[in-house]
Amino acid sequence: MQDYSAYQTFATEKLGVSFNSIEILVTAFTHRSYVNEHRKTVHEHNERLEFLGDAVLELIVTEYLYKNFDDPEGIMTNWRSALVRTESISAAASRFEFEPLLRLSRGEKHGTDRARAQILANSYEAVVGALYIDQGYMATQKFIKNSLLVTFADILKNNSWVDAKSRLQEIVQSKEGFTPVYTVLNEAGPDHEKEFTVGVFVNNQQVGEGVGPSKQIGQQKAAESALDDLNASN
Repeated sequence: MQDYSAYQTFATEKLGVSFNSIEILVTAFTHRSYVNEHRKTVHEHNERLEFLGDAVLELIVTEYLYKNFDDPEGIMTNWRSALVRTESISAAASRFEFEPLLRLSRGEKHGTDRARAQILANSYEAVVGALYIDQGYMATQKFIKNSLLVTFADILKNNSWVDAKSRLQEIVQSKEGFTPVYTVLNEAGPDHEKEFTVGVFVNNQQVGEGVGPSKQIGQQKAAESALDDLNASN
């Protein structure tokens, strides 16, 4: 019989519940690569729970925003996007100490920081799915409130919900009269894990640089970098 005591402790101390089926929580932490390495003993990974958790997470965040704010749909959509994006939910997973419980292949354990952030984000959604199935809506809502919605005040304070490219364009056009131009500076990695380095230029001067798994994300990171420099100089 497998020892799942670490997962039971996590459920009690971090989630505040006692799972009826601890196996479903263990599955929420099980990456596909782990199943591939343990085919004889492990048969289920967390992707189905992640699929469910993604929908539950979006519903609970949407309900929270709807009930607590009367802002227009477009603004609340941007707020929701900021809350449920990979960076936000992977950070929540880190704060709740998900990482020691992740079941990964030997190769995935030594993956890039970006790959690890994605795995943490996927596990967060899978845990939401597991909570929803095993404990119901209210317990799931409580976890999301304590782990994620508590960060919303900082998101509003820092304006991080506003699209970085839009913010940069507005600032640059008002101050300089130019529109930022984004250029791919480098493209590396295999097809399944591409990495794009993107520079943002104003009047032919580079003002920021970002790296991402797509050109679009690289552009966002470059805009964020430029905004950070602008804020530091003010």
